[in-house]
Amino acid sequence: MLFSATLDGAVDVLARRFLDNPVRHAVDSAAPPRQIEHHLLTVAPADRVGVVRALTGGDNRSLVFTRTKHGAKKLARQLTETGVPAAELLSNLSQSVRTRNLASFASGEVRVLVATDIAARGIHVDGIGLVIHADSPAEHKAYLHRSGRTARAGAAGVVITLQTPAQAREVRTLMKRANVIPLAATVSPGSPLLRSIAGPPAQPIAPAAPAVQQAQHTAAAPATGGGAVAMSAGYRGRRRR
Repeated sequence: MLFSATLDGAVDVLARRFLDNPVRHAVDSAAPPRQIEHHLLTVAPADRVGVVRALTGGDNRSLVFTRTKHGAKKLARQLTETGVPAAELLSNLSQSVRTRNLASFASGEVRVLVATDIAARGIHVDGIGLVIHADSPAEHKAYLHRSGRTARAGAAGVVITLQTPAQAREVRTLMKRANVIPLAATVSPGSPLLRSIAGPPAQPIAPAAPAVQQAQHTAAAPATGGGAVAMSAGYRGRRRR
């Protein structure tokens, strides 16, 4: 028996090559095909964070993907600092932290989860209305797995891919291999298109003020009385070397 989470062309080739007259069983529901609306947004590099902020500022539950752990951590912090609380899901977090962050996202405590491709496979959270490729993936299979976190069980969903003008050729090849024809536009953080995709704006939440640890400083005061005598005696007792 051969089990596969997804039966793409490469796995199908292996099955036909090594299995004798295989019978295929699938657990897909009888629901109609998922309806995903794909957008390809061209942005200036300096506008990237602002565009992600505008897209995640609505009332959708949003899953944002980056290529690197550093990029995910930085973007989650930038969103939180601008009134959009975001959790992060990275491979170098402890299991307890990953579980807690994912639970916060699933419960709605936070509406935005910023992740690397660790969240692209095998993780199911109901009600993700928006998947944002803040960094386009390296290959088309990753694009499909990332995008598959929305529009599950027959629901609708929206997938956004951001690109800079310098990345256009690479992303165009990716889309072609994924067999996706996106709606393309050039945007800035204030574009009306972003507001229409994001939905009704959510109430911004001010980031919690960091705890300030006040160092305990002991003021040096001149010694008097018996203390001064003791210090003086101690000094006289030292030998010069």
